[in-house]
Amino acid sequence: MPRGCQYDALISYDEPWVLKELLPELEGEQGWKLCLHHRDFQPGKPIIDNIMDGIYGSRNTICVISHRYLESEWCSREIQVASFRLFDEQKDVLVLVFLEEIPTHQLSPYHRMRKLGKRRTYLSWPRAGEHTVVFWQQLRLALETKDSPAEENPIVSGVEAL
Repeated sequence: MPRGCQYDALISYDEPWVLKELLPELEGEQGWKLCLHHRDFQPGKPIIDNIMDGIYGSRNTICVISHRYLESEWCSREIQVASFRLFDEQKDVLVLVFLEEIPTHQLSPYHRMRKLGKRRTYLSWPRAGEHTVVFWQQLRLALETKDSPAEENPIVSGVEAL
């Protein structure tokens, strides 16, 4: 882990999927240290400060996007801060994971996210009945190659593009 980074990744989410699927795979199987707001944010500290500290104290930010995610004000702030860091540091530190298909018109209010999704690393969680092995391999690859400049990293896509 690079100096100054307390976590491998901050997870921006509003879904039980993170606790059921992502956390056991990345912390359990991989042994990585994730920053989760319900567990790692400091009580009594302003939320925006916790968000800033979590994102800048992590090598990466993984935004787990669903319809509920798009409705959350704090998730919106997290992706804004992560996007700013991506452009400020010129490192591809942001991974988008889409849990469900979201029509483009629903992403319009989140134009930054849509633009990032077209140019940056994103993955789609497999539909019911599809194998998850490739998804986990691609996510590990995306997280392990994040120290190179943003324009050098390939897009890793799951089932569908935006």
